[in-house]
Amino acid sequence: MRIRRIVLAVGAVAVLGAAGFVIAAQRPLIPEIDPPAPGTFDRALVETGARLAAIGNCHVCHTAPGGADYAGNRALPTPFGTVFSSNITPAPGSGIGHWSQAAFGRAMREGIGRRGDHLYPAFPYPHFAKLSDADIGALYAFIMTRRPVETVQRPNDLGLPFNQRWLMAVWNLVFFDAAPFRPDPQHDALWNRGAYLVAGLGHCGDCHSPRNALGAETTAEALAGGEAEGWGAPALNAASPAPVPWDAEHLDAYLRRGWDVEHGAAAGPMRPVVDALARADPADVRAIATYLAANEGGASADRQRRASEARARAGKASLPQPAAGEELGAAIFAGACAACHAGGSPMVPPHGIDLALSTAVNEADPGNAIRIVQGGIQPDDERAGPWMPPFAGAFTDAQLASLLGYIRAHYGSGAAWTGLAAKIHDLRQSKGGA
Repeated sequence: MRIRRIVLAVGAVAVLGAAGFVIAAQRPLIPEIDPPAPGTFDRALVETGARLAAIGNCHVCHTAPGGADYAGNRALPTPFGTVFSSNITPAPGSGIGHWSQAAFGRAMREGIGRRGDHLYPAFPYPHFAKLSDADIGALYAFIMTRRPVETVQRPNDLGLPFNQRWLMAVWNLVFFDAAPFRPDPQHDALWNRGAYLVAGLGHCGDCHSPRNALGAETTAEALAGGEAEGWGAPALNAASPAPVPWDAEHLDAYLRRGWDVEHGAAAGPMRPVVDALARADPADVRAIATYLAANEGGASADRQRRASEARARAGKASLPQPAAGEELGAAIFAGACAACHAGGSPMVPPHGIDLALSTAVNEADPGNAIRIVQGGIQPDDERAGPWMPPFAGAFTDAQLASLLGYIRAHYGSGAAWTGLAAKIHDLRQSKGGA
């Protein structure tokens, strides 16, 4: 009986403690305001906010395909279900027209909505917590001067227990670091500006860092590589799979125009990022490139050797002779790929990158290479850049596997990719049989 009473008492304390935590985790409502007139915001401040929003890629996440700008309802897949982005136009009903700058700042930095509800970290407030007051103010001015659009918010598709927003209070307690950005006095202003943008508004770690089972970034492995929408997001540190180490000059070019002669063209989820960065302040893009190049570190002897080998493989005018069993892949490559990717021509659109320099070809996992061959590369309608047609409907799984096996064997630097046909089949099925 005594043991039973102890167990009941411990259980009661646990229940009361959990209830107390839930109550304490509730945040107060911030009173609504009348939607401010666009003319109340200084034009220069709005323009600054527009350039910052480009770094944050706000338009992409908060605009559904075919939908109105910033009106939300874009599907954001997560391991726990699908979250639909919110309407952040200044519409007074379904948007944030009644939000004060204080409410906007709390959402950005703490992940708490105006009514006190917890936001999901699909909205990357763990990164936005690093933002300065000035940048919050500029972003608020920009957002509140967009065209207001009323929408019907699609409900999130999250099962139990992930559809319980109050659980985010527990997640925040364990994983959320709300500390503001602190400059490193051992580095100059350009490096620190880049570090601030990468850690904060750019939220690069959201894709390029690994995550634990509960969806939190593993901070000890920041920028060590992750995943975005099924694509591999390569490491942005010394573990980068790029055959030629990045430097600030090449990173700057890649981030501003979406391609670089020694590394390739942006594809997948990175494509809209570089399209947005074209509208950012060039000085900020340069700062990001400077920081990321420094984060990758100086090229080790091994990396210098691999870079020399990649450059040696690149630029050869003759096609590699196929080994036994590679005849089909070689024939497909000669007919479908060689005109753009072989012959020693530099990567100047429309000519493609020499594949020996391609990060996707040199990665240990073939997923990105498969997706690029299947889906091609199409730049934004308003921008020039490398273009590649999709081949998903042109070849069978076995033919694509032969092609990619040949490419890996003669242009890549690592071990042969195994199970290509099965992986190609799985990716094709995941895209609805494309």
